[in-house]
Amino acid sequence: MALPALIVLAGALAAIEYHDHRKSVQRQRHRRPDGPAGLALAPSQWLPGQRRVVPKPGAVLACHVFGVVEHTGIWLGENAIAELHGSGLVRAVSVNRFLARRSGATVFCLCDHLHQPLASESVAQRAAAALFTYRDYHLTRNNCHRFVWHCLSGEERAITSFAALNRLLAPHFGDHLYWDPVCLDQAVCGSVRSD
Repeated sequence: MALPALIVLAGALAAIEYHDHRKSVQRQRHRRPDGPAGLALAPSQWLPGQRRVVPKPGAVLACHVFGVVEHTGIWLGENAIAELHGSGLVRAVSVNRFLARRSGATVFCLCDHLHQPLASESVAQRAAAALFTYRDYHLTRNNCHRFVWHCLSGEERAITSFAALNRLLAPHFGDHLYWDPVCLDQAVCGSVRSD
């Protein structure tokens, strides 16, 4: 008899915690600072936000992989993302292919506090030049985050996690970082507003 009561209690506490977390994230999203650069919210499948952005060539994109890690790539334009595949091949894939066999249904774009994608044509060119090349793939030493960092900075550097990449991105761009959901249809995105 005590076990079902504990399960109900645990569920109620989890619901309260989720509600409190959701309110906290919403408050943070409404207070996008414009001061010194720093990290902000990571991509969230639970609370992706209502403002959707259209990526620009050279923007950094991310998606979730089974709630454990994130996968990153560089937007090339025309529904193409440069990514480092687990086979070591740098390839261009569609948004649907970028999300295939991953847990998330949302692609996120690295943006500033004004919801503007942080992008550069030179980053897109570096990513495009790497297409159809091979890298010695390793989950923590030579992964998609290292590829993205190389496209951004030209530097080869082991980046063990998405959090480590985020720590490099803030000073690189000199701005607060936000991961806004991507919208690929400009007509639809123009009508989506942030509250």
